[in-house]
Amino acid sequence: MAYNEQLADRIREHLVHLEDVEEKKMMGGLAFMYHDKMCVGVLKDELMCRIDPTQQHELVELQGCRIMDFTGKPMKGFVLIDESGYKSKKEFEFWIEKCLAYNPFAVSSKKKNKSLK
Repeated sequence: MAYNEQLADRIREHLVHLEDVEEKKMMGGLAFMYHDKMCVGVLKDELMCRIDPTQQHELVELQGCRIMDFTGKPMKGFVLIDESGYKSKKEFEFWIEKCLAYNPFAVSSKKKNKSLK
């Protein structure tokens, strides 16, 4: 199944004022990289958020939020929010701001070229 283009457009509109944002298709969805770090994205109809792992347990108590378990194993610092949790502008902005607030502390997963020996 393809990812929700309307949700992707909402994210684009919110991030348009930022520099160094890049879109990458991955995991069957769309990820928005900010400063070479996965920040937020869309997976099917869900908002994928990279958040402060220390806040994860309290945030999953919010409407529509669950821990991301893409590989069958819970992913620390990643949550998925269904439409019931991001429907309003206020809810949507809450999640995007959580992602942006954590981004400076997130570790880049950018692969470095390894020289062949």
